[in-house]
Amino acid sequence: MDFSLSPEVEAWRLRVRAFVEQHVLPLETQPELFDTHENLREEVVARVRAQARAEGLWAFQMPKSRGGQGLGVVGMAACYEEAARSPFGPVMFNAAPPDDGNMILLEKVLETEALKQRWLQPIIDGKVRSAFAMTEPQGCGSDPSLTYTRAEKQGDEWIITGRKWFITGAEGAQHFILLARTSDDERKGLTAFLFDASQPGWRIERRIPIMGPEEHGGHCELVFEGLRIPDAHRLLGVGDGLKVTQIRLGTARLTHCMRWLGLSKRCLEEAGGYVTRRMSFGETLAKHEGVQWMLGDAAKDIHIGRLLTMSAAWKLDQGDFARTDISIAKIHVADALHKAADTAIQLMGARGYSKDTIVEWIYRYARQARLVDGASEIHKMVLSRAYLAEGPEFFTWGVPAASTKKG
Repeated sequence: MDFSLSPEVEAWRLRVRAFVEQHVLPLETQPELFDTHENLREEVVARVRAQARAEGLWAFQMPKSRGGQGLGVVGMAACYEEAARSPFGPVMFNAAPPDDGNMILLEKVLETEALKQRWLQPIIDGKVRSAFAMTEPQGCGSDPSLTYTRAEKQGDEWIITGRKWFITGAEGAQHFILLARTSDDERKGLTAFLFDASQPGWRIERRIPIMGPEEHGGHCELVFEGLRIPDAHRLLGVGDGLKVTQIRLGTARLTHCMRWLGLSKRCLEEAGGYVTRRMSFGETLAKHEGVQWMLGDAAKDIHIGRLLTMSAAWKLDQGDFARTDISIAKIHVADALHKAADTAIQLMGARGYSKDTIVEWIYRYARQARLVDGASEIHKMVLSRAYLAEGPEFFTWGVPAASTKKG
């Protein structure tokens, strides 16, 4: 198992790093460029995205035939980490959630070129944004089987009634992926659909205020009051909704880790620069043993997270589902991000707690990491079940010989 990057991927990584350094980091210190939700204004994002696309730094996760770069998951890991050196970096390369995970899903499951041109290509081209509508107020979150929003078949259409909430990016999104209940079957009771924002029969009830800064489009509550979706816009078969969520969330959980590692490294970068300059009792903070322990501990956890993430990425590239590997990475990197941000604030003191640096932004954002795409406790439960079922075989090297290819 070789963790060194190929010359091609290393070249991409360096190009992404240089672009972020030149075009993204300077934006962080210009308050007039931000909206009321603590994110860069849409016109600023559009301008920088156009620059990234002109330089060929666009949609690393998509095939070259669709206008992407076809880097594979290992290449994505290297580039996404560099992109997230700034919280505003990933969106500039069309590598931010929820579009990132939605593109990966649609590329895998849409069965015809016509459907891909209709639903996928506009997202890849950056012409529209998308959202994945799964979580519900009284229903599913970490457990999609608790979905209560219903889809009733009438002729060649499905009639949707129900409610979703905390749907990331819903405000301003054009293409939606919706999970709804089509029967009471325990395993085959859910089905996934596509719908366009222009279709009648649904509305955004509210944009839910959250503790941290928001992605573009916020986290919204949606109400469905008779939305009609043609059967031709169903994803996979009737009853394949859980399969769709597994395909969608598998790689997406790992791409979260890739970006969180970039944010974690940025926190230490800010703290490291500060403690090497700040004097205390006749010497720099960096020379104090207690400071060294804190920085070293955070750096250790980030490095472990990088190894876990890259190992899972390599397995995905080999055709393995890497489910337990992704769960382990998700748990660890979420904790590492919070530790890195907390450590940076503690070491930087009042400056770290202020809005003079990006660290306090990252700290508030980091709290969601242990919740999104499955709470850490759910992933620990998954790991426990896997270990009890597999015993010593839980600990394997590389991809098991009997590995099932991605589907």
